Amino acid sequence: SQNNVTDTGGTPGIFKLSVPSSPGGNELESKIPTSVKVEEEKQARAQWGNGVEFLMCCVAFSVGLGNVWRFPYTAYENGGCAFLIPYIVVLFVIDKLFYYMEMILGQFTSRSCVQIWSVSPAYRLRRSGISVLRHHLLLLSYGPDALHYMVASCQSVFPWSYCWEEWGSACFNSSSTGEQSTRNGSTSSADFYFRKYVFHETGIENGLGLPSWKLVLTLLVSWIFVYVVICKGVKSTGKAAYFLALFPYVIMISLLVRAVTLDGAVDGIVFLFKPTWHKILEPSVWYAAVTQSFFSLGVCFGAVTMYSSYNSFEHNVSRDCMIVTSLDLCTSLMSGATIFGILGNLDHEIGSDDIDTASYAPGQAWPSYPTRKPWRNSRCLPQLFAVLFFLMLFVLGIGTIVAFCNVIISIIKDQFPQLHQWKVAAGVVILGFSIVIVYCTPYILNLVDYFGGIFIIVFLASFEMIAISWVYDVDNFMDDVEFMVGRRPFFYWRFCWCYLTPLFLFTILIYFLIDMTPLTYNDEYYPTSAYAAGWTLLALGILPFPLGIIIIGFRNRDKPWSN
Repeated sequence: SQNNVTDTGGTPGIFKLSVPSSPGGNELESKIPTSVKVEEEKQARAQWGNGVEFLMCCVAFSVGLGNVWRFPYTAYENGGCAFLIPYIVVLFVIDKLFYYMEMILGQFTSRSCVQIWSVSPAYRLRRSGISVLRHHLLLLSYGPDALHYMVASCQSVFPWSYCWEEWGSACFNSSSTGEQSTRNGSTSSADFYFRKYVFHETGIENGLGLPSWKLVLTLLVSWIFVYVVICKGVKSTGKAAYFLALFPYVIMISLLVRAVTLDGAVDGIVFLFKPTWHKILEPSVWYAAVTQSFFSLGVCFGAVTMYSSYNSFEHNVSRDCMIVTSLDLCTSLMSGATIFGILGNLDHEIGSDDIDTASYAPGQAWPSYPTRKPWRNSRCLPQLFAVLFFLMLFVLGIGTIVAFCNVIISIIKDQFPQLHQWKVAAGVVILGFSIVIVYCTPYILNLVDYFGGIFIIVFLASFEMIAISWVYDVDNFMDDVEFMVGRRPFFYWRFCWCYLTPLFLFTILIYFLIDMTPLTYNDEYYPTSAYAAGWTLLALGILPFPLGIIIIGFRNRDKPWSN
């Protein structure tokens, strides 16, 4: 039937065709995915070995450092149980709908996250900006950190568990459970180790500093692992996904079982989820929920679309969407219970009634957990626990970066299908390693996360939803879903795609602009040049979208706007 296809030319989307209808045939039977060019059809697109590989890849990508590293602290800072309500609302009103929509787009078109935007050509440059600019670089910076700590954990005494002489009296041992260590405003040895030994911080007034050779070395090892996984495309990625998705859960479940059996653990868990109901009305809590949900689930980065594009046309993505989003929520809750169970035990050991959260903050506390008393007193070697703990963090980071690298590869391969997979993968890995070296400097990570982070993601996500729901038209989109999987989405999906989700996202953007404050690092302001670089990064992430509209509009100025 594809030989008789004639493109209507007037349809704004990429999914509709005019094809000869068979007698008695209905409209849906005459619709087929048609964005693939004739010459590209000769290149059969790779597919997963089975549906489980696709599911494992989605789990490895979506369930990662955002759940283990960031969620517990964010939940505690924003009202505990009161934070869970906006978090779950955001998860099911924004993230789940985006996840399902991106799965549908990828599976229906069998295209990369750039090529699918023939549905609205002005959006193509917009997706190129978000895919290539920065997002696949930021999260990998935590992979080398974890690998460095994993190697250092093989020593008989953890080097971050005690204070070094050059750190002075402002330091206290991370392995200490004494009350004085948490009451005098001192800094933990784990924090000193990370800042002074790993990153060699000398003060932000001296500039961004040079890359740490220790992190550069571990960064190189990380990228080698990434290349091994992606060198053969979906064949190698699908097989590696079983380990990348399942191994972290073995460690997390072991940690959870150990944590909840400690004395005082229940007090810590109750402390985390104790509701502070007045916070549920604060806009900052809802903004934190959006930030956390986007950070943990990974929607609007292109990876979900890319992975779905290797599915068979009839695959049940609705089921996989439900599994991944539910698993993401459960993992976040499990991580929160584990960490605050440990904190509850620490306060039980010192006889305090107040949970000490001063020593827990994202990026600072997790290196000190293997030195804590519950693990030192365990029958297993603390070094073994530490190695497995940091290996888990490393694997979580690798699972995420593999997805982002595959996004870039799919964009290149869709444009140049004659290129060999291993060559494209090698080029992406070499370029990525060269760029990510900048994150081995002390202060750049915080700067990039602030200016190139959630605002860009939410801004572009808002217009992505507009493109599908209003430019392409949500009814056309729902027709395509019915044609592909045999059933039409419920009215709930239509209402959220058209109205509720865009309104929610634009509200968050307005709040961000109103509440925006100057970036600081340890209460110190960055140099003016750093702020200039940050605003430039923000512009590079946003400008491709309006620039794309201007370019496409100029090229097609003689045609109706609907085209």
